[in-house]
Amino acid sequence: MTISILMPTFNTAPYLAACLDSILAQTEQDWELIAVNNFSTDDSPDILKAYAQHDARIRFFHNDDILGKTGVSPANRFAYRLANGQLITRMDSDDIMPPNRLALMKEMLLEHGEGHVATGAIQYFGENGVGEGFRRYETWLNGLVASGRHFVEVYRENVLPSPVWMAWRSDLERAAAFQEDVYPEDYDLTFRLRHAGCKIVATTELLHHWRERPDRASRVEEKYLDHSFLDLKTHWFLKTDYDPNRLVVLWGAGRKGKRLAALLRTCHIPFRWVCDQASKWGHDIGGVKMESYEVLAQLPGAKVIVAVAAPDEQSIIADFMGSHAMNAGRDYWFFC
Repeated sequence: MTISILMPTFNTAPYLAACLDSILAQTEQDWELIAVNNFSTDDSPDILKAYAQHDARIRFFHNDDILGKTGVSPANRFAYRLANGQLITRMDSDDIMPPNRLALMKEMLLEHGEGHVATGAIQYFGENGVGEGFRRYETWLNGLVASGRHFVEVYRENVLPSPVWMAWRSDLERAAAFQEDVYPEDYDLTFRLRHAGCKIVATTELLHHWRERPDRASRVEEKYLDHSFLDLKTHWFLKTDYDPNRLVVLWGAGRKGKRLAALLRTCHIPFRWVCDQASKWGHDIGGVKMESYEVLAQLPGAKVIVAVAAPDEQSIIADFMGSHAMNAGRDYWFFC
């Protein structure tokens, strides 16, 4: 069963050969790579062309010649339409695959069948080191792989980052994958797969070496900024987890809490707003009165969006929820 690898490429010439060599070195040999040059201005097209000439499994196209539209999403969409495989995965053109990645992911999907998405452990690396924030994300992602709590934690951060998933084409079709230019595109795909009812299967084995560099699109482009993530999270919460018969409660009076409150108001979703800062209780913020978090004890059946980022405070909040028989992923979600 063929695996199709979708790989948009933009100005990654210094890293591209190592990436392609890692694909060629896979123990699983039944694959095809659809590489789309995404308006590169360096030598990336020449490198892709040279590799494609030596291995027919590598198929190379120019985004600017065929699509005329820049961005990862259009390139992914085009590559997906050309894919022949029943199993689909993604690759970033500056990253590296361990040799057994494709084999392990394929084995998991064949074992569990359609309706499942495969993932595994990741490791960041970089010529100038890796920042503390990315190390925390790596630890968090790998902790999800070990615990299986991916969709319980789905509103914190993306639990299926683009370089390290594999899915059945049939499930991607059911999830309407790659059809819209929504950013962050990999996070949107995660929510789509969840909404379509897919389950995640994972291995604790290392499946991806993820290159950290300061000019990555996810670090410099506006469409990947924090407010875009909150907008996307709110959209999918209302589409997948919102129940008009259950009261929505927003916990958190900081910047993210205020942004989420504005989004809920824009969507005409009634909600109560709570925090643990006594100085703010009773204040009217944007037409909603701030209340003590203790009011939750009087609101059985509420669905709580928690916009509190500090780990120590999150731990206290989780304990409070547990003491009131509220379950993560059913009754409350951390949005940061």
